[in-house]
Amino acid sequence: MTMPIPTDIRLHQKSHLLEVSFEDGQTFKLSCEFLRVHSPSAEVRGHGPGQEVLQVGKEAVNIIAIEPVGQYAVKLYFDDGHNTGLYDWGLLYRYGQNQESMWQAYLERLKAAGHERLQPGIATAQTEESE
Repeated sequence: MTMPIPTDIRLHQKSHLLEVSFEDGQTFKLSCEFLRVHSPSAEVRGHGPGQEVLQVGKEAVNIIAIEPVGQYAVKLYFDDGHNTGLYDWGLLYRYGQNQESMWQAYLERLKAAGHERLQPGIATAQTEESE
């Protein structure tokens, strides 16, 4: 199966959401915090299994720019200075499909490491504000 291609990518800075619509009709709203803590960069994922770096204190992070990379990905620029890692179409689609379970796993990793989010709530269920 080929991965659907985005037909629209919209950044909602007020609500800290990236909305991605795909050619198969799926639309996902991914919070900037979710995208930042799950960055595909080596800085976050490490260079191999067990080298992942838990991201903390990213509750208020926002995306300040989106740069297309060829016909297959985007590079996201976050206001905390992070801008490495390419978010290809397949990754964004998988993140959209799995964001609730990924978010819960992230919260469990935070708790196990003795960290608490500064803002309670679920970053994947934020209400979009009008821009």
